[in-house]
Amino acid sequence: MKNLLFVLLAGIILSSCASFRRTADCSLTEEQMKTEPYTSKDQGDECINEWTLKVKDLNGKLQVATDNVTRLQGQVDAEIAALKKCNDDLYALIGASDADIAAFAQRLGALEGKIREMKQLSDDALLERQVDVYALQLELNALRAIKISVLPQFYDRMIAAGNDIKGLYREKKRGTEYIVGTWAENRDCLWNISAKPEIYGDPFQWPKIWQGNTDQIRNPDIIHPGQRLVIPAAGPKTSEEMKAERSYWRKKRAAMNKAEIMPGTATAPAATTEVKPAEKPAEASQKGK
Repeated sequence: MKNLLFVLLAGIILSSCASFRRTADCSLTEEQMKTEPYTSKDQGDECINEWTLKVKDLNGKLQVATDNVTRLQGQVDAEIAALKKCNDDLYALIGASDADIAAFAQRLGALEGKIREMKQLSDDALLERQVDVYALQLELNALRAIKISVLPQFYDRMIAAGNDIKGLYREKKRGTEYIVGTWAENRDCLWNISAKPEIYGDPFQWPKIWQGNTDQIRNPDIIHPGQRLVIPAAGPKTSEEMKAERSYWRKKRAAMNKAEIMPGTATAPAATTEVKPAEKPAEASQKGK
């Protein structure tokens, strides 16, 4: 009887211990598990089974992802092939080769580079480089004449280049207007007009009036009563105005030297021999300078 009671008591104790067995912490490393005094073989087997299931699940997900990548790569390759065929058809339609496309791209890129440089200039600098702006417009027009310009990869860039070039144009600011009077009453010539206090108050600024009215003044020595001259805004002479002035005086000196070398020929008007020509002009015209 005592032995039976002892067996029952031992069974109860073992069952109690089993019920209080700690659940395996499978987040621990193998070395950490070995240091845990309560870790049993059963707990290790539980973790192995858990990890095995996780690895199997992850391998399944990896396979699905790999299959998706393969499928998508096939779609990408198909799209690339379709795009190449489309480009080939377009190139054939406009009669262009890959080399032609590359040459056009390089030419357009060079034009865009020049436009970027011009956009960095100030308004005054741009005003003096309108010839260069016009050259950019001519280059753009030449590119527009090439069928390659309508291809999708160039079309938007061509439009942008055209808009940028339009933004580079500058016009000379129109100043006041001066109506040329007669020599007898007003002593009007470019030199004297420039010296008037209401104009520049400086006779040496006469090239500004000349260059501001080249549409009606070809020879700065000759202006006519009644001409309506635009007086550009006051300020230092631009490089173009100084260039025109130097050219004027070179021609003056050349005419003077020619008159001295050939004394038997007809000489130029007296005004051309003066440093600041302000002589009375011929009856049909008026000395401008």
